[in-house]
Amino acid sequence: MSNQQTTILPEALSEVWLRGPVPLVPAALQPVAHALLQAREEVEAAMRSLPESLLWQRPASLASPGFHLQHMSGVLDRLFTYAAGSTLSEQQLALLQAEGDSGATTADAAKLLQSFVAAVDDAVNNLILTDVNTLTQERSVGRAKLPSTVAGLLFHAAEHTMRHVGQLITTIRILQDQPQ
Repeated sequence: MSNQQTTILPEALSEVWLRGPVPLVPAALQPVAHALLQAREEVEAAMRSLPESLLWQRPASLASPGFHLQHMSGVLDRLFTYAAGSTLSEQQLALLQAEGDSGATTADAAKLLQSFVAAVDDAVNNLILTDVNTLTQERSVGRAKLPSTVAGLLFHAAEHTMRHVGQLITTIRILQDQPQ
């Protein structure tokens, strides 16, 4: 260790996990909260530069930015539903069926982004309410009732969301580099 003083970066220059604990989130769930809040920031930044006309475009048959926004919101809702020990409602199943179908929504980019931000906020609020003593409890996923745990579902929600953030950012860059 050196005797040099540590420089604290302004919030805008550091990643969420370097800003300290998320208030009220249990220590065991901090990585989930950090990943979800990082995802929110990266999606908000990426969407600032996306023209509305490119929202549903699928370059090289990739999923559209609109799909990624819908899917990330839906996945968070579904995985946190399973983590709570519940099954999906008819409305959740209908939304799942409509993901990626530009004709099934009247939502524009701003509305889809707003839904994603709300889904992240809801997820973080659910983390705050999660009893860490339940993390190893078994949970069933989907109609096939595949086995998981509360912790498995919560951590998968974070990593799955981040995976789609990367795909969304890449797709937006490809779309922006194409001649219009």
